[in-house]
Amino acid sequence: MMSNVDRNHADGERSHPRLTPAVAAAPTEPFSVGRTRVQKTRRTVDLSPAQHRALDLWQRDAADRLGLARVTGQEVLAALVDQLLADPKLASQIIRTIRTRR
Repeated sequence: MMSNVDRNHADGERSHPRLTPAVAAAPTEPFSVGRTRVQKTRRTVDLSPAQHRALDLWQRDAADRLGLARVTGQEVLAALVDQLLADPKLASQIIRTIRTRR
């Protein structure tokens, strides 16, 4: 007759089959440290009512110039960030503006 310990051990072996060396060493999905995000990160900005209205008008004008139904605030801000990061003169101008506003 089997003891409870032996029975539990036998049950454990049945529910967790041993891996053969070939299976245990099988390659897994590659993983690299420092992998970049796939998902985009959301940022928000607080605008005064006047800034909001002016941006809306600018977006409508840009849409007309481009022959589009609309240009989104997301498109505008993403383009501005791209330009800011690529243009050292613009970056310096933004830094001066931030300095004077503080």
